[in-house]
Amino acid sequence: MRRLVVSPAQGPLAGRNRPPGDKSVSQRAAILGGLARGKTVIHGFLDSDDAASTLSAMEQLGARVERGGAGRVDIHGGALQAPASPLDLGNSGTGLRLLAGVLAGHPDLVGQRIELTGDESLSSRPMARIIDPLTLMGARITSRDGRCPLVIEPAPLRGSSHTLKMASAQVKSAILLAGMFAQGSTRVIEPGHSRDHTERMLPRFGVAAQRLPNGAAITGPQSLKGAEISVPGDPSSAAFIMAAAALVAGSSVQLDNVGLNPTRSGFFSLLQAMGARVDIQPDASEGDEPVGAVHVQAAPLRGIEVSQAQVPAAIDEFPLLMALAAVAEGKTVIRGAAELRVKECDRIAVMCAQLARLGVDVQELEDGAIVTGGAVNGGVVESHGDHRIAMSFAVLGLAAEKPIAVENAGWIATSYPGFVDDLRALGADLAWA
Repeated sequence: MRRLVVSPAQGPLAGRNRPPGDKSVSQRAAILGGLARGKTVIHGFLDSDDAASTLSAMEQLGARVERGGAGRVDIHGGALQAPASPLDLGNSGTGLRLLAGVLAGHPDLVGQRIELTGDESLSSRPMARIIDPLTLMGARITSRDGRCPLVIEPAPLRGSSHTLKMASAQVKSAILLAGMFAQGSTRVIEPGHSRDHTERMLPRFGVAAQRLPNGAAITGPQSLKGAEISVPGDPSSAAFIMAAAALVAGSSVQLDNVGLNPTRSGFFSLLQAMGARVDIQPDASEGDEPVGAVHVQAAPLRGIEVSQAQVPAAIDEFPLLMALAAVAEGKTVIRGAAELRVKECDRIAVMCAQLARLGVDVQELEDGAIVTGGAVNGGVVESHGDHRIAMSFAVLGLAAEKPIAVENAGWIATSYPGFVDDLRALGADLAWA
């Protein structure tokens, strides 16, 4: 994979940015569009590896897909068919886990045998968290010691109630999508608020789903009809541009059409708490997903303490938060984030090890880390196949003493293929080596 070299910023970043389409919303739209009878039109679909893997899987299951310009995707869905070969979801945990829920009880596939697989990284991630609740509903799933590949033999399901040990949108969504085809009521209760894109989108496809204060519920069986979906800008991608603007003295950047879903915008509040000037202007229009403009101006950053209650709404941004903490004044303490250990890699261990290579004072905790800010040396770091770690160190390179080279940075294409070009357009100095 490619090496990305980032030089310390020589001047402020300035301009406007429109983040790419939301990865989570794009993948859900692809799945539901493939299930729905009739035509679904998706605007702003994310052109990334993960979203492409999920869309390809729906094609293998029988959906007809037409790709247009400017992020438009038309899906003609309806009846599913068993694929001729395993469904390869690449690096997409969202795609694999949600499809497991869909396929477990889909009436068109009862009696068939379907294999879900992925790349080396995805094959190391835990799947028992979806296998166990789906099995409770009557699903027939075999795995490799609780990891993929998963072999699913679709069977009639029954609704049931599930209380999750940790908040997880992927687990909740897998259960809800299975419940859509099950007999009776399915309820998911969480200890915190995970992202709610599935619950917001299902009614658009004609499916009644209930959003609860501590979870969600659905009564099956239900059918879907084609819909028109507008994908907002991904707040997790926007976070990297926001962080860059906050780090580089004198910077002022506006981001447009940013998703402002409250279950996703936790990083915005954390960045404000660190001292950055973040002005959020919600769009007046009504929609399934709130959107708006975000204006960020640089300011000296300070360390903060992050509680467990703040983790779910910013779970994907913690590598970036740790990078910012490396140059913030004082200590940043992160706890209650053990979920980071089972992402594309062990993000806690990898971030701590790579920050230490740059001379950062960092202490690894079982469920987080303590990062003491100061000067950051230049050097070489390894992404460990994780797109968010690669982008986090690219942002940190703007404030380092010397250039930072990020090995295996090509994984950025998983979620934000235009990341390097977007930062260059704002005045950053990045180059592929």
